[in-house]
Amino acid sequence: MSSLSPANSVRVIAVTSGKGGVGKTNLSVNLAVAMARRGERVLLMDADLGLGNVDVLLGLKSEKNLSHVLANQASLDDIVLEGPEGIGILPASSGVKHMAELSAAENTGLIQAFSSLQRPVDTLIIDTAAGIADSVVRFSQASNAVIVVVCDEPASITDAYAMIKVLSREHGVSRFFVVANMVRDAGEGRRLFDKLNAAAARFLDVTLVHLGSVPFDEYLRRAIQRQKPVLQAFGGARASLAFGQIADQIMRWPKPRGADGRLQFFVERLVQVTSELDAL
Repeated sequence: MSSLSPANSVRVIAVTSGKGGVGKTNLSVNLAVAMARRGERVLLMDADLGLGNVDVLLGLKSEKNLSHVLANQASLDDIVLEGPEGIGILPASSGVKHMAELSAAENTGLIQAFSSLQRPVDTLIIDTAAGIADSVVRFSQASNAVIVVVCDEPASITDAYAMIKVLSREHGVSRFFVVANMVRDAGEGRRLFDKLNAAAARFLDVTLVHLGSVPFDEYLRRAIQRQKPVLQAFGGARASLAFGQIADQIMRWPKPRGADGRLQFFVERLVQVTSELDAL
């Protein structure tokens, strides 16, 4: 059965951050693994279209990537890599400048490729680029949920706030799930969330939800060196337990219903968002 069957409800989660270097891709990868362990059929899309690194992080070699899909040389199903715990990975093209500056027609082509995806999917996790590029806005606006990763440094907090401000004021996203990363403990993570939430509550009409905190963990660095998710390399590490708790939270979210739960609806929203942005 096609993954686009109306009966198959799909969560689409965009993982983003105001700036690079805050651990967004590590969260995306380990969250995908954690959810796969909970029975979800997960597809992880590397949507940092010019500087993709999910495949590198996992030590995988991709023969083809999204640039081949855009050139009509492959379908999405053709380029899916088999990752840990059975997750599927859609690799981006690394260092190909053109991929980060797609034309409207090329964006439409990428969107249409999703319409023909045959792989069964319960959860699509989109690891976006950092910052507020058009592609980040498109994927975030079209997703069912947006996770913002932030760490306790002024630039990260300021840029996360700016990201939330742009997505809410200019693109109608009103709810954000926040993960505090590389914190000393849960208390520091909560205080970091409270700091961001206080600014948002004062100046923006949005709802922020504290999805969880991931501690700074030496085992996470070791896992990166081994090109493995920390959940696989060091299952008992503090970071691994935190990723599992975040996955548990997401698993408790109600599945999208009706049209909102179809991958086709995500594609349609992406087309609509792309058209609106191109008209500006």
